[in-house]
Amino acid sequence: MPKPNDPSQFDVAANRRRFLRMLAGSASVAWAGHGSIARALEAPNRLPDPMSWAPRDLDYLIPSPKEAINVFDFETVAHKNVPPGHWGYMASGIDDEVTLRANREGFLKFQLRPRRLVDVSKIDMSVEIFGQKYNSPIFLSPVGGHRGYHPEGEIATAGGAKAGNHLQVLSTQTSTPVEDVIKARGGPVWMQLYATNKFEVARHVVQRAEKAGCTAVAVTVDRSGGRNQETLARLRRVDTRNCSDCHQPNRLGGVMYDGADMSGLQNLQSSAMTWDYLKRIRDATKMKCVIKGLLAAEDAKIAADNGYDAIIVSNHGGRSDEAGRSTIETLPEIIEAVGGRVPVFVDSGFRRGTDIVKALAMGAAGVGVGRPYIWGLGAFGQPGVEKVLELLRTELMAAMQQAGAPTLKHLVPSMVKRA
Repeated sequence: MPKPNDPSQFDVAANRRRFLRMLAGSASVAWAGHGSIARALEAPNRLPDPMSWAPRDLDYLIPSPKEAINVFDFETVAHKNVPPGHWGYMASGIDDEVTLRANREGFLKFQLRPRRLVDVSKIDMSVEIFGQKYNSPIFLSPVGGHRGYHPEGEIATAGGAKAGNHLQVLSTQTSTPVEDVIKARGGPVWMQLYATNKFEVARHVVQRAEKAGCTAVAVTVDRSGGRNQETLARLRRVDTRNCSDCHQPNRLGGVMYDGADMSGLQNLQSSAMTWDYLKRIRDATKMKCVIKGLLAAEDAKIAADNGYDAIIVSNHGGRSDEAGRSTIETLPEIIEAVGGRVPVFVDSGFRRGTDIVKALAMGAAGVGVGRPYIWGLGAFGQPGVEKVLELLRTELMAAMQQAGAPTLKHLVPSMVKRA
């Protein structure tokens, strides 16, 4: 407390810092273990993250998925259920987590221009991607190791995707074999690929995925170097479990690498990947070849010029680099660069129906979500995943009605304006 007649007690910024320090010791915000209060103390003009993203009662944990009002309601429940180390891996960005925050803040830089006097009594959100029809353009972005969040892992996630007929993109670091995931999904999935610097490993994963029934491989090209995941490092310190109880010591990668010669590899990064390497991957499969992680128009133009099947604009949910730019800000230049020659998808930071509508109006062919369905998985398993996706579909439908767009084709660039 300030001393009597202390001038600093009249300093708004100083008082705010004192208040936040008090909050830091409060159980009501102790769940926010990813530096929210620390960042707020360092930047007193900002609201603490992620509380600014959605109004909610942090003292109330929903008892079942049906009680959820928005996807954020699952985050607090999952945080309670998921061990600190696993939570830290999922929740963290890198370095100062500037890009992690930018992915949410980016949506505030764009405003919708709704059209009126349009019949929106019936909304059609269906979309066809590579000949497969889905009920909405919302797809499940790849996230590794789902069994770290719920014992049923990717099987529960696949069940949630099946219930809403969503495209599922399976991580190479899946904790469940792709064959079992496809069976649970009741249809094909896409396989995301960490190619590594060893082509034989990439070919092994790709050919296994194709044999299992995957229809596309999404090659991740944004993991070319190391990353400083400070939130993960801090939460590992308080995780008292024996990691060998659920992780195989010295194992590199997940079950998709079983049978591959991993000798000489220290990590799954693709620091030596070039366009020539990518061409070798494409030539090794009959699946569609999607490039995931492009953020510059120059690279998007090369991809389109060389006939790649699709692009996913992604910064790995703020986990790949600390460039500080959101994917929603990057999306327009990528779409302009490809000129309609290939479909452009986008992920990273999407949490609301209005977020999704903005991307679709800009020209995105589909929008991926990652952490929200993992929150649902960690909170309640498959029912949680189902409800998260249902909420996003419900919000998307409402946002389309608000915009005056009865179908996806009615969402056009003129409906979005830079703020």
